[in-house]
Amino acid sequence: MPVLVLTRALLLVGDSLALRKVSQFTRIAPSQCNVRFLSGSGSLTLASLGLKSEVKTVSANEKNKLQQGVATIEVPKRREQKRVSGNKTGLIREKNPVDIKTAPFAAESFSELGLPPLLVERLEMEGFTVPTDVQAAAVPTVLENHDVVIQSYTGSGKTLAYLLPILSRVGPLREEILDGYQTGNKVDIEAVIVAPSRELGMQIVREVEKLLGPANRKLVQQLVGGANRSRQEEALRKNKPAIVVGTPGRIAEISAAGKLPTHGCRYLVLDEVDQLLAFSFREDMKRILDHVGRRAGAHGGESNSPLVKRAARQTIMVSATVPFSVIRAARSWGCDPLLIQANKVVPLESLTPSGPVHISGTPSTTSSDVQAMPSVQSLPPNLQHYYTITRIQHKIDMLRRCVHALDAKCVIAFMNHTKQLKDAVYKLEARGMNAAELHGDLSKLVRSTILKKFRNGEIRVLLTNELSARGLDLPECDLVVNLGLPTDAVHYAHRAGRTGRLGRKGTVVTICEEPEVFVVKKLQKQLSLSIQACEFSEGNLVIIED
Repeated sequence: MPVLVLTRALLLVGDSLALRKVSQFTRIAPSQCNVRFLSGSGSLTLASLGLKSEVKTVSANEKNKLQQGVATIEVPKRREQKRVSGNKTGLIREKNPVDIKTAPFAAESFSELGLPPLLVERLEMEGFTVPTDVQAAAVPTVLENHDVVIQSYTGSGKTLAYLLPILSRVGPLREEILDGYQTGNKVDIEAVIVAPSRELGMQIVREVEKLLGPANRKLVQQLVGGANRSRQEEALRKNKPAIVVGTPGRIAEISAAGKLPTHGCRYLVLDEVDQLLAFSFREDMKRILDHVGRRAGAHGGESNSPLVKRAARQTIMVSATVPFSVIRAARSWGCDPLLIQANKVVPLESLTPSGPVHISGTPSTTSSDVQAMPSVQSLPPNLQHYYTITRIQHKIDMLRRCVHALDAKCVIAFMNHTKQLKDAVYKLEARGMNAAELHGDLSKLVRSTILKKFRNGEIRVLLTNELSARGLDLPECDLVVNLGLPTDAVHYAHRAGRTGRLGRKGTVVTICEEPEVFVVKKLQKQLSLSIQACEFSEGNLVIIED
């Protein structure tokens, strides 16, 4: 009997303690968990609690958490900012999405592209009123802070396609002072443009000076090889330019001397980028990529400061041809780059093959590269292509007959070996035709003088090697002659692009021997164009049926 009484007393004490804990729970639960006690025999379900029943598949890791009593909470994703691995500080450049479908590919004026009024006014003063197709596609995309690869045929206006968005943010033609930037406080250079040759570099400088006007010419500084380095360094110190244009060797040389402040650079432009991948530029390009501007998101440091976002480098790569070596380079050096062509803007990822780029490797375009790239887009649309057959000892005389038959006033003739140029010039001058040679062994002053005479019409035939095949803007040229066969379709496209620039008509004639005809046929197939056989008879061009 006493045992029974003691047992009931213990049960009563246990019940009271349990009820006390439950009452404490019920005092907390209504405010935090919204738990209700249900009476009756109804089953406890999610529907009875007023919740929606959703079936979700969970991973094995989530199951383990649930079994251990760990709740998994799904949080809405925050908009992510792209990061790229790099070698500098971890800065984030905020990008604006590009609406590719509504890009103004058919713009009728430069004002439609979002350029500042002062810049549009300068363009009109220089005679530029309607943008080309590649300019209409490239300018808005670059203004949206995207890394890009601009690819279009030679003479289509690629230089202005990247200069205009840069000048709209840098220098006196910009619309407004952005991010607290003041010209007087500027120390670092804001744009670095790299070109593979002195001629192309000086041509870009002239374009920038033309747009800036005489009063602001000191805002751009050339750093090309062959010029006096001490004078270039003095101009950098005295003028504090906003834009630097030069060749890889000289830019890297002055940068290594600590006299080129480019760590805060906003724009890095690689013109003729497929040439800049050459083995001879390996060390120079590595230093430029390491020290010009700051790669976005290298170490994970974030900042919402406009000055920090402005400091992140925007990389712009330009070429008439884009082999896979360029695509791999753009993927390594840029941040989600876009490929810009006439009337077309596409993500480069859709074209990028697997495999990293190696700056130590040579970029010489392989046959697979040539076949894979859109080569037909590398040629001006208004060109006529011909080939004629002759013996090697008669090639110079065939060149003379070709010039007379087509009544060409400004002719560029390409040869593969520099030693052949002087002999060809002597033979043409002996027949009463003004000619001159242009190659890399000449001094900068001599080369500039020859180009000036050619533009003025004092020289009718300019004999050169691959030096003049890239980047030179010679709109007066109406005939290109290949005395030596180009090594591949890329070189043919660059040579042919010296004529027919900006919609003009032009002619390309290849003079070859009988055993070399198969090379012409191969180029015709790779470039998807018609190269017609012809001969020059009685001062006329006569087309021959194959």
